[in-house]
Amino acid sequence: MNELETYWDDNTWDDGSWDDGVTTGTEIGDLRAEADAGAASEGGDVDLSRTAFPEVTKRFEPEPHRFFEEPAVYYKTALTDEGEIAHRVHSLLQKFLTVTDPKDRSIFRPQLISAYWEFLRGVARKAAGTLGGPKKYMLRFNILHPGFVKQETKEFFSAFVDENELSQPIYYVDEWLKAVGTGVIAPSTTDEVKVARSNTKMRLQQHLEKAVGKLEGSRTMLRAKNRQRRELEQSLLVFTETALKHSPLDGLEGISEVYGEEQRRAFSEIQGIIKELLKHDRELNTLIRDYYHAEGDVKVLREKASVDSGDDVLDLQAVESEFDTIRQAIKMTVGRQGNHYPILAKEYFQCGNADVGFRENVLEILARIEAIDTEAFCRVHKNSVNRIVPHVVLVPCYGDNGICWEPFDKRNRATSRGRIFIPMYPRNLYVALLSAVADLRWQVAKEKASYYWMEEGLTGHYYQWYLAQKLKGDVKEFFIQDYILWMTKEADGIQKLDKTVRGTFWRHMPFAQDVKERLKTRSYVYQELYQRDLNRAMSDGY
Repeated sequence: MNELETYWDDNTWDDGSWDDGVTTGTEIGDLRAEADAGAASEGGDVDLSRTAFPEVTKRFEPEPHRFFEEPAVYYKTALTDEGEIAHRVHSLLQKFLTVTDPKDRSIFRPQLISAYWEFLRGVARKAAGTLGGPKKYMLRFNILHPGFVKQETKEFFSAFVDENELSQPIYYVDEWLKAVGTGVIAPSTTDEVKVARSNTKMRLQQHLEKAVGKLEGSRTMLRAKNRQRRELEQSLLVFTETALKHSPLDGLEGISEVYGEEQRRAFSEIQGIIKELLKHDRELNTLIRDYYHAEGDVKVLREKASVDSGDDVLDLQAVESEFDTIRQAIKMTVGRQGNHYPILAKEYFQCGNADVGFRENVLEILARIEAIDTEAFCRVHKNSVNRIVPHVVLVPCYGDNGICWEPFDKRNRATSRGRIFIPMYPRNLYVALLSAVADLRWQVAKEKASYYWMEEGLTGHYYQWYLAQKLKGDVKEFFIQDYILWMTKEADGIQKLDKTVRGTFWRHMPFAQDVKERLKTRSYVYQELYQRDLNRAMSDGY
């Protein structure tokens, strides 16, 4: 990083104007109403009626911001009001950039990384309030000093669309921390968090989340049952029309023929349909009562939650806990052998514009993935298929692999979003997103199969192949790499997977129909798989 020294100005900040004050920011409690009002735009609610991602029509702001134009001012503003840890970061950064001995540099590097993360934690505590430009972009992009990147990179980053104008569940780190801190989104966790008896606010929040999960499950069942009833009613109309259709009898004007064999079969079908309709009606009546009961519970709990304003410490604790989760996720996306240096610098930033993980790029790639793997974001709950796009958190790091942190909220398996973390500066953004979607698919399938995940479904079939091949290592990692081949090679007719794996993926993670139609003409291998689909469609086992 010797070239960074050319951007360093010893007089940048040593002007004696240090302020050790701690800015508390806007009170979190005052933001509660604003956060609730913006929950839909933040993507907190799941709209099951959406069937596809919106088209990206705006990629950059017509008038980019100017925060990066004065690096010294930006740097000073970013570190001001952050206490003694900012002093330490400034000192270590100065030493790291000016030292010439590689051994000394290797000593200062981990010290700087550790201090920077501690410093960033303090900035994260203010994310639930209103962050100024430099602090926001430091959290969002890890830009500590604009002088550390090239001029064209500064211009590129300053033109990003700032707000989530398409209302998709895709977040930059500062937005994500604000959503968690203000209660719009629950903190990330994989285990049930034990809450002290005295912590009534958090216990009330957990009860509310469970009640909302029950309500969403009831709504899903109601929709499924109503759809089944509508299909039965349509069948009833068809068979009734058949039963009431008469041909005139020859020689007898005004007299029709007696019921034929087809009409008698129609009467038999009508009797069965009427029995089914009466059964569905009873079940629907029960589901409606359950729904209104669950809706009442949610209403009562929400009223209690609105009365109990709680205290800000709990929200700040949630932000700090989520910040730790983000840091751990970054380590996982980078990997053991990757570059864990957190600050954006031109020596490490090697992305082309199309591979930078800003929101619009990620949204377009998610749409591209879904166009090939149409069920990538679908979950089955009580025989109802729901399209539920996960929360996507864009973390500023040099990682190459996206990860799934949670497949869904365990308190609401019906309609809750999972959450995936995507590195913003990978070598290939499409591959990074594919690895996250593969991780999500694996975890959803594993949860669905429960105790039988090694025997049934997608994970079961893949695991049995993994055992047969006597492979060593994490089976999920093999699956992720095979999924990447499935989407990048097999989708184009390039055969790279084992025959058994290809059959498993074709069955449990089918391509879109237009992709299948194209592939069946490319090779006998795909033609055979396509024929199996037709055979299953004609049988009861599909």
